[in-house]
Amino acid sequence: MSAPVGTPSRSKPLNLFILAGEPSGDRIAANLVQRLRETTAVNLTGVGGEALADEGLQSLFDMNELSVMGWADVLPRLPKLLWRARQVEKTIIRQRPDVVVFVDAQVFSAIVAKQVYKAAPDIPILLCVAPAVWAWKPERAQELKPRFREVMAVLPFEPAFMRTAGGPETHYIGHPATHALKFRTDIPATGPVLLLPGSRDGELRRHLPLMKETAIALAKHPRVTSFVIPTPRRLEASLKRLVSDWPVPVDVITGEGPKASAMAEAVAAVAVTGTVTLELALAGVPMVTTYVADKGQAKRWFKYKVKFAALPNAILDQALVPEILQLEPDGEALTSAVRQLLDAPDIAPKQVDGFARIRTVMEQGTPEDPRVNPAERVLSHWTQK
Repeated sequence: MSAPVGTPSRSKPLNLFILAGEPSGDRIAANLVQRLRETTAVNLTGVGGEALADEGLQSLFDMNELSVMGWADVLPRLPKLLWRARQVEKTIIRQRPDVVVFVDAQVFSAIVAKQVYKAAPDIPILLCVAPAVWAWKPERAQELKPRFREVMAVLPFEPAFMRTAGGPETHYIGHPATHALKFRTDIPATGPVLLLPGSRDGELRRHLPLMKETAIALAKHPRVTSFVIPTPRRLEASLKRLVSDWPVPVDVITGEGPKASAMAEAVAAVAVTGTVTLELALAGVPMVTTYVADKGQAKRWFKYKVKFAALPNAILDQALVPEILQLEPDGEALTSAVRQLLDAPDIAPKQVDGFARIRTVMEQGTPEDPRVNPAERVLSHWTQK
């Protein structure tokens, strides 16, 4: 790949500070580092998980300290989160990296970026994975300026939205799952059901009992052969312990290879409304999505009249996959939706057709905002001194 116009001669390594706040962001960050290293030597500092560790990052602290969602999870950890934000801010200002990239962890990243910009406005800070301003508080798009020089979006409609909403310069970079996951068009007659309760502590606490109830109810369904929970390595032991007393057997697997194989074999999936729903769509796996919200999240749903919570629905702007959004866990409602997905002859094929359209736009982008190489976007902000 030739160097893009305006990029430096790369006579020295790129000093990159990179931060990821959860496993999906960690994978995106690691993919970005791999792409950068195709043309440029990279020195890494920052915060990350397993995937960035494989790229040589020695994390400043455990990435999972940032993996929170909803005020019920945030408030007990707020003093430590603010302390970590100050630690990251001081590290960036002291080290003065060539480029800073924050991947996801939007609230934490925004706090740090604001302070770094005040102290050192010449350090370019990029945000990878845009906050869902199209769903929550669209006026926040303007608040991202001037904290971030650029947003690298992983959803194809986000650059156009940012332009309309007055946000920072935004480019669509795609998602590494489009390469990592093979799309299947056939739907197995029988196979495992994937259970994806999330990776944050609060998500697991709220969703694992709900999925247990659904698994018990569907254990004897003629299309269901087993239940599989793909999870990050750090959760493997604890999840195996948590499901050990379930009256139905559950396989807990870890690693991208085993997860891709499980998606290829699955007859359906039950997933929280997060990034994993996009991965399932890119693999062609029929799904039901769910989320048990805390009171703060529920108030925002009602206040901003969120149209869709699941990413496949948001990308297509249609109700393609069921969204079982709840304030209190309701296993019967979730089970009913999964049973309908398994039993109705037309629902799963309709989903797969929609997923094929999603995969096309994810691979190419839109005519107005075609997909670009994220490494080139990072390098375009690198000014050698």
